[in-house]
Amino acid sequence: MTFGFAPSPAASTSTSNDLSATTVGRVLEPAEWAAAEIPLLRNPREVVSGLHSRHRPKPATAIVAVLDPDERLRASASFTRRTAPADGWMFRNVLLDQLRRVIPHDLRRRTPVRTAVLLYCREGDARWTEEDGAWMWGLRDACTLHGLRCGAYITLTRDGWQVLGEGRGGRRPSVDSTPEPFATSESPPPLPRTGGATSELLRRAAAR
Repeated sequence: MTFGFAPSPAASTSTSNDLSATTVGRVLEPAEWAAAEIPLLRNPREVVSGLHSRHRPKPATAIVAVLDPDERLRASASFTRRTAPADGWMFRNVLLDQLRRVIPHDLRRRTPVRTAVLLYCREGDARWTEEDGAWMWGLRDACTLHGLRCGAYITLTRDGWQVLGEGRGGRRPSVDSTPEPFATSESPPPLPRTGGATSELLRRAAAR
């Protein structure tokens, strides 16, 4: 899915200036993001690797994913953003549309249980940009409207991945790296171990 907008040929310079002024309130600065107390991922590299393997993003690709309380991936969607001015309101709308397509809302719950995270693959380095701030604004608002907890915002560049606002990151995966096998967070929990006298007694009782 692509999104963006093109200005009308009849649009005046003043209209463009008005648009720039309205987008200022639709961008979250790093300090504002940190103050929002976004829940930390227990294993961010595992989450990033799983999404990278599943969607194989290229620059300008965004991946929104929903995690359960155990950080297992429940749903995800990827889409490509067209070149257009960064606008948190537009980002919010497209994220909300993707969430509605892949997972039911949790608006009936008093407290959100599932968490949405956003991985954005882009050119440049890992430093915060105004475009990142618009994605942060959009993610936070989309989560509120869909009854989800707002989770991490992660950038993926040629230098690797970075969880903005946390200072955590790594060199792999990156834009150019080969996808790894799916992360263990997407796998079913392992079967309980068996062995010892107690297990043997249970096996014999079941065989009778």
